[in-house]
Parts: sequence; C-alpha cells; structure tokens
Amino acid sequence: MSFESVLMMLGGIGMFLYGMKLMGNSLESAAGAKMEKILERLTSNKAKGVALGAGVTAVIQSSAATIIMVVGFLNAGILKLAQGVPVIMGANIGTTITAQILRMGDISGDNIFLLLLKPSTFAPILIIVSAFIMLMSKRQSLKDKVGIFMGLGILFMGMTLMQNSFAPMAESEEFGKLFTLFANPFLGVAVGMAVTVLLQSSSAAVGVLQATASTGVVTFAMAAPIAIGCNLGKCVTVLLASIGVNRDAKRAVSIDVTMCVLGSALFLIVIYAYQAVIGFDFWNDTVNMGGVANFHTLFNIVVAVVFLPFINPLISLAKKIVKDEGGYSKMDQELTMLDPLFFDTPNVALEQCRKVINIMCDTGRESFNVACGLVDKYEEDKRQIVVDNEAFLDKTETTLGEYIVHITEHGLSSKQNIFATELLHTVGDMERIGDHVDNLAEEAEIIHNDGVKYSDESMVEFGHLQAAINDILEQTSIAYETEDADAILKVEALEEVVDDMVDAMKANHARRLKEGTCTVERGVSFIEMLTDIERISDHCNNVCQHLLQRMNGQELSTHDRVFETEEERNAFDEQYNAYAEKYLNPVLNQ
Repeated sequence: MSFESVLMMLGGIGMFLYGMKLMGNSLESAAGAKMEKILERLTSNKAKGVALGAGVTAVIQSSAATIIMVVGFLNAGILKLAQGVPVIMGANIGTTITAQILRMGDISGDNIFLLLLKPSTFAPILIIVSAFIMLMSKRQSLKDKVGIFMGLGILFMGMTLMQNSFAPMAESEEFGKLFTLFANPFLGVAVGMAVTVLLQSSSAAVGVLQATASTGVVTFAMAAPIAIGCNLGKCVTVLLASIGVNRDAKRAVSIDVTMCVLGSALFLIVIYAYQAVIGFDFWNDTVNMGGVANFHTLFNIVVAVVFLPFINPLISLAKKIVKDEGGYSKMDQELTMLDPLFFDTPNVALEQCRKVINIMCDTGRESFNVACGLVDKYEEDKRQIVVDNEAFLDKTETTLGEYIVHITEHGLSSKQNIFATELLHTVGDMERIGDHVDNLAEEAEIIHNDGVKYSDESMVEFGHLQAAINDILEQTSIAYETEDADAILKVEALEEVVDDMVDAMKANHARRLKEGTCTVERGVSFIEMLTDIERISDHCNNVCQHLLQRMNGQELSTHDRVFETEEERNAFDEQYNAYAEKYLNPVLNQ
C-alpha cells in the first residue's frame, strides 16, 4: 500500500467523520430543543418509545448521543427507567440510517438521472451550493439548515476518497488474504469493536466497512461479524458516559450493554448454526454497500424486537447488577438536571438550564408567600423554609453560572450564545428575588421580636400587594416556561401596577403617620418591606424583557420594551386597567 493511498484513506476518513458531525450538529441545531421535548413526552407505550428513539437518532445521526441524552434525563429524574429503555432500543435502530444513506454509492448506470443520484456527482454540487449560501446568508436558522446538506456532501466526498484509496488495495493478493481472516467470527467482532472505539461512532465504523466492501473483496462471511462488532463497540462510549450518574442511569446503560452483548451472541449463534447445518447460498458471495447496510439494519431491528417484550425482566436484572444506594437531597436532586453529559448537545443543555430557572422561580414564589405569612404570624419552622430556599437559590445561581460557562466552551451558534447570555441574566434576577424575599422574612422576624403590630388598614393593603406579587411571579414562570408573549405582557402591566400600588401605600402610610394611627418604628420596617417587594416585581420584569428580546432575535439590553404600534400600546393599557381594577383600586380607595 503506497504512502499516497494511506494519505487518501486517512483524508477520506477525516472528511467522512467531519461531514457526519457537521450534518448531525446542523440537524440538532435546526431542531432546537424539540428532540429533547419529544423524549420527555414519552408515555408508557413501548412501541412509541422505540419509534421516537429511532427518529431522534436518525435526526442527530448518533445512537451514542441519543443514549447519552436518555442517560442524562434518567439521571435528572425526567424519564423513568421503563420509558428510557425503549428509546435506547430505538436509538440502536435509528443509527443505521447513515449506512442506508451511504448505500447510494452502489448506484450505477449511464442514465442522466442515475448519474445525478451518484454521490460522486451530487456531493461536489451540494458542497459548492451550500458553501455559497452559508457565506452569503446572515440568518443563522438558514445556515443550520444548509449545514445539513454541506455535511452530507462532505460525508459522501469522504466516502468517495475512502473507496478510491481502497481500490488499488483490492488488486493486492495480500489484502485479499488479510480479509479472509475476518471470516473468523471472533476476529471479525474484535476488529469491528476496535474500529468503532477508535472512531467513536458505530455509524462511521460501518461506513468504513461499506467503503471496503465497495472494492469487491468483502464477502458476507467477513462483513457479518465485523458489523456485529461495530454495534458492540458503541457500548464503550455509553459505558464511559455512565461514570458518576445515578443508579437508574447506570441501570439504563447496563441494559443497553446487556442487549448488545446478548443480541450479538444470539445473532452469531443463529447465523453460524444455520450456516453449519443448512448453509446460506450467499455466504461466500461478495457483499456491496447496500448489503452491509441491510445487515446492519436487520441486526438492530431483530435485537429490538426480541428484547422489547422483556423490558421488565431486563430492568429487574439491571437492578441486581446496580444495587440501590443512598438517595440525593432535594437540592442535589434538582441540580442533577445540569448534567455534563448534555454539553455535547448544547440545545439540550440550555433547555435544562431553563428548567432549573423555572424551579428557581417556583422556589422564590413559595418563599415569598411564606415570608408574607410571617409578617402576620411569625413561626420559626416557616422562617426556616425561607432560609433553606435562599440557600438553594444561592447554590443554584453558582452551579448554573458555571454550567452555562461550560456550555459556551462547546462552540455555540449566535442564537445559542444569545440564549446562554439571557440565561445568565435571568439566573441573576432569580437569585436577587430570593435575596429580597429573605430581607422580607428578616423584617418579619424583627417586628415579631420587637412586638410590633401593623394597623388593620395597612395589613389589608399588604394583602392586596401580596396577591399582585404572587400573580406576577406566576405569570413570570408561565412566560419563561412557555415563551408566551401574552404572559410577558401581563408581567409588564403588573410591574407598573405594583409600582403604583407601592406609591399609593407609601402615601397612605404617610397619612397614617400624621393621623397618629401608625408609629415611626412600625413605619420604617413597613417602608423597607415595600421596597423589597417592589424590587421583586422589577426583577420579574427584567426576566421577561430579556426573554422577549431573545424571542425576537434581538441583542439583550437593560431597556424595557418600547411599544412600536398602537395595537401593542392598547393591549398593554387594557391589561394594565384590568390589573389596576383588581389590585390598585382597593388600595387607592382605602
């Protein structure tokens, strides 16, 4: 084998791997967080789980990535083990789509239509057209879509290079003798595993096998064990992903490995037993790229069909392999959603951050209502709830900040960078909400210790303000979870209503001071509580403004929205008036 052939082969493998990665990343970016949301909505329907696993893997072009994603969801408690196993089965089927695409290299003929379908014809066209569009376009969404075709073109160019590098080798007698060794099932399986571990992709390893098969020296007897070994080699990547995860995630990995090992053993026993007793007519015939693809697909479909009825026994076996261990604290359990396994799929990692922020919002809302209750009736155990929640918010801010920084180190698109920046802003606002709630609880503790009691009038006003803040926190949570523009508008209107309520309550408080119905000591703490509560509504509005800017594809700024149309202004005024009638007017009429 000449030095030029070696360089051509290595170059082909490099282009093939890069094309596969570019296509997968572009598909994943174009899909956004949809893949992750689809996986989360799984029911107990096993067949649906298999289909979804296959579909997601076909999109992101990596069964290992899908399985690692499932492991991360299991680790975060998003999926149950019984939901995750069918997805893993489907992922192993979905990974075969790459080999089926590559079989287009078998197309031959002089017909102009067939010539256009040949990878050697359309691959350069795809690359040239895609490169032109990517250079000229300013829209990231279009670049993501075009990147799919660019990756496909580079993938086929790499395959063509590999085929060309293997072609001279096919004429070598030594090369033919070398491949006859792989007819030994044990050696063939070992080679398939080694290539998969080396390339970190079973799809890529099967692609190399297909390129070799195009030389015409590979028989079915040689290809079958190598293809099975490629499937086994994928388990190494998944096993590495199971380090440091919780027990259900480890059990999912053990089930995947068990299915691969038992499925491979079963397949080898059946086909070699049949060959020994009856014999396949095509056993020693050469196999082309399509034949390799079909065997690869058949193997994974059969394994899934065989093991699908035995999910519960597989789970029971996994529980014996991975024993129960000590559980997580509530705080740690929430933060397991921020799994480093998601770093290789930034959209999913960012989506996990968004979920944790929603938990922060719910935590802040719980603390706020508890703290307001302490103003009227102080209880030490409820004060501890605020303390614990504040500790959670502080730890979450630090953990989320570090996690988002790590995400940004994985080559984000401009759209993803804006999302990451927005998340960092939002985390800060959520943590500040917790600080103001804690200040509120401290004031409640002080007035309790000093024996201070507020007038009935001030407590009625305080109840209206509490209801308004509870509402704005709820709308903020809805807006952030659903990216609902109507919820954002409600937060904007509520924030102005709260500002006006605080001004009115301060005016009423000044009046009570003059009338002598309120003392200065009580008045100072009352004003401080109003200030903290107003700041909470300000931070809610900040969260929604950054969310709105990101939704509109704008660079994030600290400025509030400027209503550009009369329709927008009217919608805001209508919402403001509704909230003013509900919350502000009762305070003004005191």
